[in-house]
Amino acid sequence: MRHNRDEKRFDRTYSHLKSMLSNMTNDVINMGRIKTTTQRAKVLRSKIEKMITLGKDGSLAARRRAFAFMKSKDAVTRLFTDIAPQYAERKGGYTRIMKLGVRPGDAAQMSIIELVEGKGALEARPKAPAKAKKAAVKPKAAAKPKAEAKPKAEAKPKAAAKPKAEAKPKEKTVAKPKVKKEKA
Repeated sequence: MRHNRDEKRFDRTYSHLKSMLSNMTNDVINMGRIKTTTQRAKVLRSKIEKMITLGKDGSLAARRRAFAFMKSKDAVTRLFTDIAPQYAERKGGYTRIMKLGVRPGDAAQMSIIELVEGKGALEARPKAPAKAKKAAVKPKAAAKPKAEAKPKAEAKPKAAAKPKAEAKPKEKTVAKPKVKKEKA
């Protein structure tokens, strides 16, 4: 029976549930919105709002508490520097859940959970500039004419193989019969 248990477990162990919610919180903080099931979004909402409240506090202890749950230095830094200051005047309700309908595979109710308000709330975190792609490879024939090959040094004749030492025949050892000692 589940008397007085008001949290949803999603048929997961506590450690798996905590890890899942932590990862989803990081994704919402970094990307502004994620698509998930409605039930997960409802549980996730309270976790995100608690983290934003810690971010508004701004103390070192609050930063450590947020890091203990989120486990991502980048997400905690973004939370405290970018997101929490946007909600300084707001007393709660930092997220919104928009229902999308059902998922075709298993008919689960799907939703989008996102941060509300603020100019950067829905913008994705700016990514590092992409590495420049390598120039197209030119055909080998048109690239450069081959340089003249250097003459190879004449191969030295291999030294005659040394004769192997003759293997000595192994002496056969005769196993001695085991003698049982009697107690005196």
